[in-house]
Amino acid sequence: MLDQAAIARLVARFYGIVRADALLGPIFAATVKDWPEHERRLTAFWCTVALRGADDRPTYHGSPMAAHRPLPIDDAHFEHWLTLWRETCRAQLDAEDAAKLIGYAEGIARGLRYGLGLRGRRLVPRIDRPPA
Repeated sequence: MLDQAAIARLVARFYGIVRADALLGPIFAATVKDWPEHERRLTAFWCTVALRGADDRPTYHGSPMAAHRPLPIDDAHFEHWLTLWRETCRAQLDAEDAAKLIGYAEGIARGLRYGLGLRGRRLVPRIDRPPA
């Protein structure tokens, strides 16, 4: 079941992988100074996205576009982030919940990529779609 606890576990596992990743790790290391707070903030973000309407979910207040704008990232970073996210979702969640969170992430990545002007290369085609 997708709930706040499941999302918190997913976020913790995912960012553990990201921190150790050769491509993404250095970017996060240079940017994130307080990892527990970062994970709380990202858990709130994903709860806001995935648990719409749930009364007990944390609420994210922030601007993902503003947070990503100053970073030295390009399409390859987005594609790699999505690959790691897909793998982690599939390993941590049941198939339906994994597909749901993967679909949300792909849509968010497209919006960020567009907003950041990273239109030179297409992202990996959307494979997973949230259940109808």
